[in-house]
Amino acid sequence: MAELWLFLMALVVVYLLPGPDMILLLQTGARQGKGAALATAVGLGIARGCHVALAALGLSALFKTAPWTFDVVRLAGAAYLLWIGFQCLRTSLLPSFEGAGVEAGRRQWHPAIRRGLLTNLLNPKALLFCSVLLPQFIDPQGGPVLGQFATLGVVLVSVGLLFDSAYALVGVALGRWLQRSPSAQRLQQWLFGSLLIGFAVRLSFVQQS
Repeated sequence: MAELWLFLMALVVVYLLPGPDMILLLQTGARQGKGAALATAVGLGIARGCHVALAALGLSALFKTAPWTFDVVRLAGAAYLLWIGFQCLRTSLLPSFEGAGVEAGRRQWHPAIRRGLLTNLLNPKALLFCSVLLPQFIDPQGGPVLGQFATLGVVLVSVGLLFDSAYALVGVALGRWLQRSPSAQRLQQWLFGSLLIGFAVRLSFVQQS
C-alpha cells in the first residue's frame, strides 16, 4: 500500500508539470468547448494506455537497440506539435460555443480524440517515462508481472484522466472569460501557440539518456 501511495505521489508531480498535453487541453477547452476538450483527454488517456502496454512488453528497449526508431518518433512528434502550434497562431478569434448544437459538438470529438492520441503517442519521452517508472513498483514475488503492470497502468491512466479533465474545464472557463476581450484572445492564442512550438523545438532536440 505504501508503494502505491508513492506511485500516486509521483504521478501527481508529473501531471502538475506544464507540458504539451496540458497546453493542448487548455487551448482546446478555450477554443472548442467542453466536449472537444474532454475528447482530447480521452485521446491522451488512450495514448498513455498504449505506452503502458509497450513498456510492459519491453518495446522501449527497441530505442536502445535501434536508436533511429527513437529519432523517427521524436521528429514525428515534434513536427505534429509544430503543426498544432502554427494552427493555433493562425486561428481567428474565439467562436461562441454556447449555442453550438450537439451534432456540431460530436463532429469535433473524433478530431479531438485523434489530436490527443497523437500528441502523447508521438512523444517518445512518455514511453521512456513508463518504462523507467513502472518497473520500480513491480514486485517479482508479488504475482504475475503483467498483472501488476496492468494495475499500475489503470492507476496511471485514471489519475491522468482526472488531471486532464480538470485542465479541460479550466480551458473552457478561460475561453468564456476570453470571449469578452478580443485583445486577450489574441494574447492567448499567441501564448499557447508559442508554447506548443517551443515544446516542439525542445522535443526535436531530446536525446536518449
